[in-house]
Amino acid sequence: MSADPREVLTRPAPPPDATVAYGDHPDQIVDLRHPTGDGPLRPLVAILHGGFWRAEYDRTHTGPLAAALAGLGWPVAQVEYRRTGQPGGGWPGTLTDVLAGVTALPGLAGRALPGRVAAGPPLLLGHSAGGHLALHVAAHAPAAVRGVLALAPIADLAEAYRLDLDAGAVAALLGGGPSEHPDRYAAADPRALVPPPTRTVICHGVRDRQVPVAMSRDYVAAARAAGGDVMLVELPECEHFGLIDPDSDAWPQVRDALQSLQEDQEPLTQRRRPGRTPEGR
Repeated sequence: MSADPREVLTRPAPPPDATVAYGDHPDQIVDLRHPTGDGPLRPLVAILHGGFWRAEYDRTHTGPLAAALAGLGWPVAQVEYRRTGQPGGGWPGTLTDVLAGVTALPGLAGRALPGRVAAGPPLLLGHSAGGHLALHVAAHAPAAVRGVLALAPIADLAEAYRLDLDAGAVAALLGGGPSEHPDRYAAADPRALVPPPTRTVICHGVRDRQVPVAMSRDYVAAARAAGGDVMLVELPECEHFGLIDPDSDAWPQVRDALQSLQEDQEPLTQRRRPGRTPEGR
């Protein structure tokens, strides 16, 4: 692993097997990757990238993550969307794009990866701002989501605004603060939408400087109090970027957390033996 955790953001990765559109805008597209090997069909994993919803960060920085998952036998989709700082990004375009893209995925993947994807909705894997978007999609379109793995998610937009994460990122997304746009926060903030309607696993590094782990702790406590099926996996030695780096020490726990989401929905006879699921709070 590199001494600079951010190195994963610019690390080259193999190109996708196909790129398809879910809308007319150039950023309303999805990169798709075939699973490696001839194992049993698995659900599609839809990766929602982070970058505080800003235009300078796009799906390409999740290439190493996507390639690693495909190498483990998962069909993978990297969903792009309009972001703040570009026409149509922010409220509501960023949010409506991701909802539209995820909803369209079963049909898009079925045509582009025939015979390689299990039937049904995808598992959502979102990192940072992408974790927020995964929780948002699950809250508003639960039938379109099989489960959510949120990696260091921005799970409380009002708190993120108060903390001024990434110098005004939430204000750029929603057009201001909670007092200015309470309706937008009510619709977009995962903390206001507990419990999540789908099985949710959150992984968060205790050493995270971009999104504090306390945000995930508070979100999970509120979600559980409301009756949600939510698990938190804390990684004591992990910062923000190791969660999407397949060369990091955090990778085995991220990989196992994703596997646990699939196994939670399988008959007992198809599951792994006990003792190999990730530790959770």
